[in-house]
Amino acid sequence: MTPDDLARVHAAAFTQSRPWTAKEFASLLDSSGVILLGDVRSFLLGRLIAGEAEVLTIATDPDFHRQGHAQRNLATFLDDLRRQQATSVFLEVAEDNTAAKALYKNNSFESVGMRPKYYARPDGHAVAALVLRRTLIGDHSANGLIKN
Repeated sequence: MTPDDLARVHAAAFTQSRPWTAKEFASLLDSSGVILLGDVRSFLLGRLIAGEAEVLTIATDPDFHRQGHAQRNLATFLDDLRRQQATSVFLEVAEDNTAAKALYKNNSFESVGMRPKYYARPDGHAVAALVLRRTLIGDHSANGLIKN
């Protein structure tokens, strides 16, 4: 996927906040430790540095919502991190992003903090970013999911 492809999908997926530009994606892709998974329907961009990982963004084109693309990308990312012996993975999610919060909860991420008024919305108000973490040490769950 090109930076233009990533920017197009990101803009379609993130209509409530400023989408990332192709230039921003190109810069990220040139960075050390960056991992890109998925395709033009849905992608995950993350990075792994010194044993800790971060989900930078997951974006799914609205035409492909609810088809399991984000879940597959996240599961593949978690599996890759385990193989590389990462200890934990962090991410930020807007407190009003119900679908993303459900995805992360279903994948055993836990809240570890909050950044108040982090994401600006088109109507002028801002919502908090929830900081989530998942510990990977000793995690032997199948496809990144804990079976209850």
